[in-house]
Amino acid sequence: METKTTTVPVPAAWPTTEERARAVQDELRLRVVLDEPGPPPGTGHVTGVDVAYDDERDLVVAAAVVLDAASHDVVAEATAVGRVSFPYVPGLLAFREIPAVMAALEALAVPPGLVVCDGYGLAHPRRFGLASHLGVLTGLPTIGVAKNPFTFAYEEPGTPRGSASPLLAGAEEVGRALRTRDAVKPVFVSVGHRTTLDTACAHTLALTPHYRLPETTRRADALCRRALKEATA
Repeated sequence: METKTTTVPVPAAWPTTEERARAVQDELRLRVVLDEPGPPPGTGHVTGVDVAYDDERDLVVAAAVVLDAASHDVVAEATAVGRVSFPYVPGLLAFREIPAVMAALEALAVPPGLVVCDGYGLAHPRRFGLASHLGVLTGLPTIGVAKNPFTFAYEEPGTPRGSASPLLAGAEEVGRALRTRDAVKPVFVSVGHRTTLDTACAHTLALTPHYRLPETTRRADALCRRALKEATA
């Protein structure tokens, strides 16, 4: 399969300071949609996105891999290469990644369907992680599936695959710790945009038939690493 690669210009009005970035987060957060169920798991397309960096060259590479949601076969893929558009600031990582991720999504030859981010949505100190930010800017349904709980508390879910427990900020449930493999460390699922937490967890289980991480994340991670290697060769 041919992988389409595009270059990423930094958007003209992209924030360059922490103060401006936080103001943009506050503005866009009001547009997150939480009252739609989202596409049913196992239907249509589902797309993984991920990024890789070469800090010495100030490069970021994003990958988007579209899978058939039922078979997990790759339907389309695209990468985007550009300059890092924002400094590393915890809680503001989306500003480093989104220009490249959006360019990769726009280069896809087919509609992406639900987008799975390797990171957070509402499970974010300002309730607006990468998955939410990407969802608002693209209008696509998005979820975040992260490898760790960030700063949030949770009780260990049951041992069997499918067990879950709330990911909590005080008394607020911002996501779930979800066991995708028996007796293996859970992943941390949160809503991004235009879906529910139940649907997000169902998609995550549908995308983890063999491994802890979703097939979308695994494929996008491999593609962006390969693309970064090629871009810096």
